[in-house]
Amino acid sequence: MKRTVLIFVIAGLVLITTGLWYIKLSGTTGYIDLLHFGVIFMVVVFALFAGYKRLTSVIRGEPAEDELSKKILQKTASISYYISLYIWIFLIFLKNRVSFETEELLGTGILAMAATY
Repeated sequence: MKRTVLIFVIAGLVLITTGLWYIKLSGTTGYIDLLHFGVIFMVVVFALFAGYKRLTSVIRGEPAEDELSKKILQKTASISYYISLYIWIFLIFLKNRVSFETEELLGTGILAMAATY
């Protein structure tokens, strides 16, 4: 039950931090920033959905993790790791062709990794 509540707390903190980041930008929002906001919102919505499903499972008295869910989680993590390696290779290739700031490149890579997982 504690891990389920933790999902909602972290999602709230991410939304608050993203809101503060948006306020700090103060009108200089580019298309990369909008893409970042969209990916962050998508990840938070998915986390809230997963937290809701986990909360309903706890209320029904089902076990938090079983063998099948652990195997699926491990398989998903390994596949997303390989995909993220190719994403980083693509971003390095793109960095040589297009002028990106280092912060934008790192932020895009981290958000892409989160979205693939």
